[in-house]
Amino acid sequence: MSHESIPLELVGVRIELPTNTPIVLLREVGGSRFLPIWIGAAEATAIAFALEGVEPQRPMTHDLFKTAAEALGAAVDRVLVTEFRDGIYYADLVLVRDGQEVVISSRPSDAIALAARTGAPIAVRPAVLDEAGVEIRDEDEEDEVARFRSFLDEIEPEDFGSTR
Repeated sequence: MSHESIPLELVGVRIELPTNTPIVLLREVGGSRFLPIWIGAAEATAIAFALEGVEPQRPMTHDLFKTAAEALGAAVDRVLVTEFRDGIYYADLVLVRDGQEVVISSRPSDAIALAARTGAPIAVRPAVLDEAGVEIRDEDEEDEVARFRSFLDEIEPEDFGSTR
């Protein structure tokens, strides 16, 4: 299997209407493709909190994992979306401890929530972006969002799968 990957930028969390389903939206760095991943409400909240700098009164699960990893001398190195199979996304959370990589299979939403807290880079295998990526060519951000919303009006969550 190839170890190539394409860097992604975490655009944010959106709500797909009319189903009110949360989506984490990733954009190909230096490209025009987006990777929308349907996620659970708890993960959507965790990602949104991290992006907005909201510090909950008590640590959420992803904060706890980050703190525990750090206490054990490990750091979140990167997140890699590895597969899109049977409508479900798969990811690896890559930690580094004492110079050694530790790869943990993860739901993309959980791994992305950790990346949002640690600043770790997010990437995707080219085959996943080729299969599930959404091409948006217009450079105008507002038009980009409008086109994405129009795209969401025409599809169902089952078209891309979920991380649940």
